[in-house]
Amino acid sequence: MSKGEPLRLHVPEPTGRPGCATDFSYLRLSPAGAVRRPEVDVAPMDTRDLAYSLISVIDAEGNAVGPWVPHIDIEVVRKGLRAMMKTRIFDSRMLMAQRQKKMSFYMQSLGEEAIGTAQALALNVDDMCFPTYRQQSILVVRDYPMVDMICQLMSNERDPLKGRQLPVMYSVKKAGFFSISGNLATQYIQAVGWGMASAIKGDTKIASAWIGDGATAEADFDTALTFAHVYRAPVILNVVNNQWAISTFQAIAGGEDTTFAARGVGCGIASLRVDGNDFLAVYAASQWAAERARRNLGPCLIEWVTYRAGPHSTSDDPSKYRPGDDWTHFPLGDPIMRLKQYLIKAGAWSEQEHEETQKRLEAEVLAAQKEAEQYGTMASGHTFSPAEMFDGIYKELPEHLRVQRQQLGI
Repeated sequence: MSKGEPLRLHVPEPTGRPGCATDFSYLRLSPAGAVRRPEVDVAPMDTRDLAYSLISVIDAEGNAVGPWVPHIDIEVVRKGLRAMMKTRIFDSRMLMAQRQKKMSFYMQSLGEEAIGTAQALALNVDDMCFPTYRQQSILVVRDYPMVDMICQLMSNERDPLKGRQLPVMYSVKKAGFFSISGNLATQYIQAVGWGMASAIKGDTKIASAWIGDGATAEADFDTALTFAHVYRAPVILNVVNNQWAISTFQAIAGGEDTTFAARGVGCGIASLRVDGNDFLAVYAASQWAAERARRNLGPCLIEWVTYRAGPHSTSDDPSKYRPGDDWTHFPLGDPIMRLKQYLIKAGAWSEQEHEETQKRLEAEVLAAQKEAEQYGTMASGHTFSPAEMFDGIYKELPEHLRVQRQQLGI
């Protein structure tokens, strides 16, 4: 046997580092309107081409084109744009508040606002979303009180979760928003189990699971796909591919020379790869997947191609591992600007209305922040009472905790 050259370990590298421009040619883009739209009862194996192409609706001129153009009332689209704008303003204000030491931590969804907003509008409010920490737009578009969101961030005396969760890890059952888990990927198997339970009960509610590209490397991701396929769980499996985990490029999680959507096809799950910065494409794909789930046709995995425009969190400095101007060169653009252009082209929006809406939403967010701060911030030291730690955990307080509470004098 001839002796070949020594083996080499391949370690994926990003296509852009600080000081150089990123080459985004790896993205596998498709022109708007070019990708076919199959019937909702398509066999999973026949969605393979959809897992490698990119479903997009809004073209460069702001027109909605192709088979995936959704049937959606223009007022719903307008509501979606307002919610996306409000989410971005909220993120900006909360980032500033964290820098002012009013809260310990924050995570933005900058550049990803269309994904949560459009899917929330495509689902029923009693469907259950199992989100990550970048789907705050679901709560915003479902009109959950912003004051309550800010109180949770500040862990103050009106925090709905009584300081028991990290900031941004909301839990709102009435808004179909399952408790966010800081242990990444656990929400995937929870969503599949919830969907299976809904089917067992003969209910009509479906589940929606969210995960980032980095967390697809967790074992829970593969376990969830197996159970979803085997039991045809009524669940939408969302993979938000924003190109970066905390500081590692999506190729480290397995995105090099393939797509994350392709993993679904390999597991016997209908799969789509969608332009996550295109509100109309997100809405259409979400509707398609939801109908499939409600008709007992099984789960659908959707890879949303987008870009994390800001840092991973307030604890992160992305300038250390990627070019600082990447987002301005990202080929799929800004989701808010793209939807704005579409609505103006459709005669349902204007530059003046956009400016007026921006100012009104800024005032709303600022007013909510001022109201929430009356209940305390980290900077003021005015937080929830220590007595709260004993309440709402056990039906009957165990003796050892009763003693501890007495020792604290509360």
